[in-house]
Amino acid sequence: MTTAVEFGEAAIALGLMALTLVIAFVLSVRGRGAQSLEQWSVASRGFGSVLIFMLLAGEMYTTFTFLGGSGWAYARGAPAYYIIGYAPVAYAVSYWLLPAIWRRGLSWQVITQPDYFARAYGSPWLGRVVAIVGTCALIPYLVLQLKGLGILVSESSYGLINADLAILLGTAALIVYVVLAGVRGSAYTAAFKDVLVLCTVVGLGIALPYTLHGGIGPMFDTLIAKQPEFFVFPERGLSGTWYTSTILMTVFGFYMWPHTFGSVFAARSDAAFRRNAILMPLYQIILLFVFFIGFAAITAVPGLKGPDADLALLRVTRLSYGPWVMGLVGAAGLLTALVPGSLILMSTATILSRLITSSIRTDARGEVRIAQLMVPFVAALALFFVYRGGQTIVTLLLFAYAIVTQLFPAVLLSLLWPHRTNAVAAAAGMVAGLAVVAYTTMSGVTLATMLPSVTTHITDINIGVLALLVNVAVLALFTLAKRESRATP
Repeated sequence: MTTAVEFGEAAIALGLMALTLVIAFVLSVRGRGAQSLEQWSVASRGFGSVLIFMLLAGEMYTTFTFLGGSGWAYARGAPAYYIIGYAPVAYAVSYWLLPAIWRRGLSWQVITQPDYFARAYGSPWLGRVVAIVGTCALIPYLVLQLKGLGILVSESSYGLINADLAILLGTAALIVYVVLAGVRGSAYTAAFKDVLVLCTVVGLGIALPYTLHGGIGPMFDTLIAKQPEFFVFPERGLSGTWYTSTILMTVFGFYMWPHTFGSVFAARSDAAFRRNAILMPLYQIILLFVFFIGFAAITAVPGLKGPDADLALLRVTRLSYGPWVMGLVGAAGLLTALVPGSLILMSTATILSRLITSSIRTDARGEVRIAQLMVPFVAALALFFVYRGGQTIVTLLLFAYAIVTQLFPAVLLSLLWPHRTNAVAAAAGMVAGLAVVAYTTMSGVTLATMLPSVTTHITDINIGVLALLVNVAVLALFTLAKRESRATP
């Protein structure tokens, strides 16, 4: 039987979600009558360093960070370390990468990733190919957010609202939020989210080890005594080779997400990215406390297997502190789904609307209306896939990363050697890489099954890296073939 206190806890979580919608409404009504697609999706390129920091941090720290990180620490141990390792390397790369993308985006007046590719390679059809690739990557990423949303609402309401209903309600709220707020609302709400997440994650990351084990050191002593192999990479599968190759893949794909790539164009100047490259690694400290929560949960709530490992943070919090703390945690978690989910939805809707308006004539406000109409369509597509599978949050993210990373070689060539290749070669490389990802995912084939007698130093390489190597090889072959055909009299 649900008590009055438990009803109160559910009201806190849902109330804070409603508060974010109110914030979005207040932000969205400013100047709404003169809104264009550029204002809605990139805030007329007017964000300074602070807002860019909020926006990039808001879209990168998601339910993956909140639930997936603690879930993998709980279930996997050492392989979860990759979650800490890849982002600082990506931030270092961003010091040079993002200003270069921003400068070209400004000179070309583009607002989406497909626009950038179409302009960089002088090929509108390549822009359409990139739009399809980006959408294929964003859908599983959005599915990740919606699955996390369902888990958070269901658990924080003590089952008062089941996961399926929570996902439907959350998706409806997300649609309204995106249509009303645009990118500016997401940036401001991200600041609210970050404060709430910082307080809950750091608080729990310190409190739970002391409550359950008497301290962080004693917690590790207990786990090492019970499972001495837990903090060591396995010899096969999620080994050190997998760890290194996964970091490599995620670094290359980190800024290739269409919503992240598009957010670059919202900046007022390229200096904002260099400042953020210095400050953003500090965010990784939060993940240490996420891991501490997952480790603390191992002995407190044992037996969570498969996708249920994502429940570790919520189950150990409910067991240790009761409904009011659970309400606060649930509310923070809701924001980790709402802010990135809104940016993903907005980016996908903008990309699709640009595809539509490229073949029909409309004014600036008409473009916005088409983009806003695309929002519920994309959300419905994501909902279809939410109810189709039972993968863990981290597994979904890695699959999406393997897709989006296939854009990196073409972006790098557009920046370093813009006249050395062509649209056909870029598209062929992407398609080849995607074919590898699709085949291995649908068939369940891995390097280990294809090459059973080969050392694990080869067979444990992340399939996304293998796809990337195929991508580069095909791109190079098509580039050389094109040059030879031009040289032949």
